[in-house]
Amino acid sequence: MSGRRVVLWRHGRTEWNAVSRFQGTTDVPLDDVGIAQAERAARDLATLSPDHIVSSDLMRARDTAQTLAALVGIEVETDHDLRETFAGDWQGLTRDEIVARDGDAFHRWINGEDVRPGGGESRGEVAQRVSTAVRRHASALPPNGTVVIATHGGAVRAGIGELLGLPIEHWTALGGLVNCAWSVLEEQPGGRWRLVEHNARSLPEEVVGDEA
Repeated sequence: MSGRRVVLWRHGRTEWNAVSRFQGTTDVPLDDVGIAQAERAARDLATLSPDHIVSSDLMRARDTAQTLAALVGIEVETDHDLRETFAGDWQGLTRDEIVARDGDAFHRWINGEDVRPGGGESRGEVAQRVSTAVRRHASALPPNGTVVIATHGGAVRAGIGELLGLPIEHWTALGGLVNCAWSVLEEQPGGRWRLVEHNARSLPEEVVGDEA
């Protein structure tokens, strides 16, 4: 692989994930399943020999990152800009509760419109702060270096959409990440980014014969 590499790693499962309760910026810890997921994923990601590990400052992402840090002996740097979407009045509600009280806005948001969930942050705002943070941490890498960033599903999709230059209405074409899966971006000439893995729980491999 060429250029700097960014691994965007979604945190492990929480009790709120398990019941489809909207977390947003609420600081919910990993549950036992999430801890096991993080430990299993960390063993794979450790083989990438990351140069840096960065995390959202929310505990579910931070504790996920710590499982990798313990294996590779690197301190975790936290970054507030890597937090999940602030979802205002929707935070703490289940999907069914949100639909019951604010169904039209919820369906518009699910369909990719840049509405403010619960009066919180728009996707565009999330994308700007996340992509700026990713570029900042990538720029600190050595040539061909790797940074693993533990963050959140919505933050990953918005950040990738912005970094790839996709129109915001097309971001829903990127499937959501399952807990403790990751996406991998590689830097290209001219500062462009290429998505080489998405929603993966296996390590990137060299692509051969993709047009043959």
